[in-house]
Formats: sequence, structure tokens, C-alpha cells
Amino acid sequence: MSAVIESHHGDHHHGPAKGFSRWLYTTNHKDIGSLYLWFSFIMLFVGGAMAMVIRAELFEPGSQIVSPEFYNQMVTNHGLIMVFGVIMPAFVGLANWMIPMQIGAPDMALPRLNNLSFWILPAAFGVLLSTFLMEGGAPNFGWTFYAPLSTEYAPPTVTFFIFSVHIMGASSIMGSINIITTILNMRAPGMTLMKMPLFVWSWLITAYLLIAVMPVLAGAVTMMLMDIHFGTSFFSAAGGGDPVLFQHVFWFFGHPEVYIMILPAFGIVSHIIETFSRKPIFGYSSMVYAIASIALLSFVVWAHHMFTVGMPIAGELFFMYSTMLIAIPTGVKVFNWLSTMFRGSLTFETPMLFAIAFVALFTIGGLSGLMLAIAPADFQYHDTYFVVAHFHYVLVPGALFSIVAAVYYWLPKWTGYMYDEVLGKTHFWLSFISVNLTFFPMHFVGLAGMPRRIPDYAMQFADYNMIVSVGAFLFGLSQLLFLFNVLKCVYYGKSATAEVWEGAKGKGLEWTVDSPAPYHTFETSPDLTKPQTNS
Repeated sequence: MSAVIESHHGDHHHGPAKGFSRWLYTTNHKDIGSLYLWFSFIMLFVGGAMAMVIRAELFEPGSQIVSPEFYNQMVTNHGLIMVFGVIMPAFVGLANWMIPMQIGAPDMALPRLNNLSFWILPAAFGVLLSTFLMEGGAPNFGWTFYAPLSTEYAPPTVTFFIFSVHIMGASSIMGSINIITTILNMRAPGMTLMKMPLFVWSWLITAYLLIAVMPVLAGAVTMMLMDIHFGTSFFSAAGGGDPVLFQHVFWFFGHPEVYIMILPAFGIVSHIIETFSRKPIFGYSSMVYAIASIALLSFVVWAHHMFTVGMPIAGELFFMYSTMLIAIPTGVKVFNWLSTMFRGSLTFETPMLFAIAFVALFTIGGLSGLMLAIAPADFQYHDTYFVVAHFHYVLVPGALFSIVAAVYYWLPKWTGYMYDEVLGKTHFWLSFISVNLTFFPMHFVGLAGMPRRIPDYAMQFADYNMIVSVGAFLFGLSQLLFLFNVLKCVYYGKSATAEVWEGAKGKGLEWTVDSPAPYHTFETSPDLTKPQTNS
């Protein structure tokens, strides 16, 4: 069907488009999913290179290889690229690939919109990265771009940064509209909402979050633009504005955003754990309610990022307790994953290793988040490396590991070929060891008072920083192994059998064990109108 549609684009009157045109004009959800995934993979190495510059500078105290100014540009762009250019596009790519297949739909509801929402992303990051070549240099005010630093003291390239953020936001909103429309309108007959796979559920909720908060981000950067070019004073105290207003607006977007970056991971990990435990997920409905609760609560906790601005004690209390409340549905999910594995027929293929590491290390990130939620204690942690350790535990062994797990898990389905299991396990162990080597010692230097975003540090932090830098370089190198494994699978992989995973006691395993009933492969849409029997 897509080939027929594509043949009418431009000059392509003779069959489907070939070469670059095929990718430029494609409306096929699998093609677009692949584009998103490759784009985020490329950006992972771009953002990763920036992290390597940061860690090389911090390898020992004193000034090493870059100026403080360039260091700040690295910190800012590393954060922006990893959040908006790696984690989010990768999850959208997985959504594009898997949601139509998991709900029995032929494609996404709005295929042309789907194409547009991808292709404006390379443009957005092209604009952002081009600032490195401009006079004044790239943005240098941190990925949270706090005003008035980002308005009154910023390089002239801040305008390009604002434009870039607008384009990324538009991409997210269009992608989300597409996902919601697809899920609500195109499910197979009989697939009620409470029979949907958990990955589909996690994305339905994430898409609503994105539509709710992306306009808030657009508002924040538009107010910045007005302050810079049109003489307004939204964030300037001298003109009657308020710098703290910026923080409120930014974090009202920013806190739901951090859940946008983890909810799809919950869906992925749920599928992988049930598959390799060979039993349905424990507490399916409680998993759905937990995701929904986390999403709703994410809107009322934003000011926990701002305990140090001098808010009233009542405000501190409200944001402290509401933040701690999020730990409950999150704990429910961890409990359900552990219960799914409990007494299951476990095997430990690469996707399962990444999923188990996710549960363990994401929990560490969650617990340090609970520490940061305690208002009086947060004055000690705020703006130290403890915060860096916390959110990297959630985002690297959390979000990134879940994306890697999903690629290993679904690659045989996508390509028809099997990846190299030995290489996959090697990649896992190198990543697992190096990620902890990199981010665990940050808790220690943070509690001891080492500030974040500073290119130099006191002598007592030297040993830990050296360990962290070695871990970071090892982690970066390990991802080249992942790239090699994916390419090897695509070009030289052995054909995947209908039941890829050899199960315990020789029993094979389906592509995915999904929502409660029905169990099915994706080759045929099941007739869900008949009563289901659980085999």
C-alpha cells in the first residue's frame, strides 16, 4: 500500500521511490521507526563525544584541555542532545515500529504527519549544532537554560537555540497526536484498552504528557525570545519581572518531561521480563494504573527542583510530600517486575540482562530521588554531583538500557536475523560495569560538596574523578560494540527462526508475550471476539 502511495510523490511515476527519496518521502511506520532509531544512535555518539570532553577535563584537577567557556558549551549541549536528541527520538522510533504491530493496525493513523515529525528533527539539531561555528559560540548556560543567564548574559546564538527547541517541540507534539490517534482508533476488533500490551499503554500516557507540556516549554523559550529581542522583562527583575518565574515555567515542563523519558521504558521492560520469565506480567491492571498515577502526579511536583529559591515552608512541604508520593506507584512497578520473575522459568539472554540491570539500577536512581525530595536535606544536595549521579542513574541504566534492551529484543523481528549473543552479553557486562564505575562515585563527591557544571575542583575529589572518567571512556567505547553487533546482525546475521528464543526445557518462546489475553504472534491478527484460552 505504502509503495502505491509513494509512487505518486513528485516525479516517482514508476513504482516506489528508490535510494534517498525512499527515506525522504516514506510514510511507512517501520521505515520511520528505523529513521528515528538511527538518528538517535548518531546523536548518542555526538552527545557522548561531548561527555568525553567533560570527563577528560575533569580527569584531574586544574585546567586541562578546554577553556571554561567551551566546557560550559559542552555541558549545555551534551544535556540538550541526550534528552531531546537521543532518549526521546529512540522511544518514538520504538513506538513507530511496535505500536501498529502490537495493536494489529496496518500503519500509524497519520502517515504523512509521521514523516514530517521525523524529518524536522535533523533540521532542529542541525540548527543547534551549527551554533558551534558561529560568532559568540554555542549555548553555554546549561541544558536547563535558566534566565537571566540565558537572556541577558547569553551569546547571540541563543536565538538559534530557541528556534531549535521550538522545532523539537513541534516534532514531539505531532508525533504524540499520531500515537494517540492510532491507539484510540486503530486497535484490532475486540482489543479493549485493558487488553493492550503495556508498551502501548505506556506510550498512550506518555503522548498525553507530551501534548500537555511541550507548549509550556514553547512558552518559556518564547518569553526568552521576547526578553532578548523585544524589550519585555518576563525574567528580568530590573524591569519588574522575576527570574524565579522562569524556573517555575521551565520545571512545570521539565518534571513531566523526565517521566516522558522513563514511562516507555517501563512498558519495554515489562514485555522483556514477562518473556524471559515465561509467564504473564504480574498485576497487569496495577501496572496500567501505576503508569497513569505517575503521569498525573508528575504535574504537581515541579518545584522540588527549586527548594533553594526561598519558597514558603508550606510550599516546601507540599512539594516534598507530593514528590514522595510518586515513589508508591513506582514501587508497585518494581514489585510487579520482581513478582513476575519470581518462580518463573528464567533465562538470561541479552535483553533480559539489560532489563534486570534496569530494575536494579533504576531503583538506585529512584532512591536517590527520594533523598532529593526531602526539602531540608536538598539544601545540601542541590547543584552538587549528587544530583548528577541521581538523574544519570535514571537516564542511563534506566532509559538508555531499556532502549538497548528493546533493540536486542525486537531486532530479530525487525530484520529477520539474529544478533550475536556472545557480543550482546559482552556489550552488556562492559556497559553494566562501566556505567556503575562512572556514576556511583558521583554520589560520594556530591555529598562531600563538589559542585556540578564547574570545570575545576578541589584536590580531595581527584581520585574519584579519575575513576569516573575512566568509567565514562569505557562506557563510551562499549557502545561501539553495540553498533558493530547491530550492523553484523543486519548484514551477516543468521536467519531468525519463528521462535527465536530457545526456552527452558526446550520449549520455544513467542516473539512477545503481551497483554494478559490474547497471546499471539504478530503474523496474524487474532480474532479477539471469541473467548480466549490461556495456553
